[in-house]
Amino acid sequence: MSFDEKSGSQVHRVILEDRSRLTVSGVDGVESFDESSILMTTAQGMLIIRGSGLHIEKLSLDGGDLLVEGTVDALTYEEEDSRQGSFLGRLFRG
Repeated sequence: MSFDEKSGSQVHRVILEDRSRLTVSGVDGVESFDESSILMTTAQGMLIIRGSGLHIEKLSLDGGDLLVEGTVDALTYEEEDSRQGSFLGRLFRG
């Protein structure tokens, strides 16, 4: 697990190669996943990955690393705001 020596917090990196291979560090947990989206908590907030044919190739919560393969269409960060209800509730509200 990588830590920022100045702040003492977990380092968060996102590396996307050719829209088909995504490496994320600083992952705290995976909330949900299927072939079209992956929802995870990271050191920088909730991260949503959207695409097609997505699959988790490697997940190491001890190291905070995630490797995803498939076609990545979008990466979105969501801030947690208790005034708007739960994140999952907003995500599936339609």
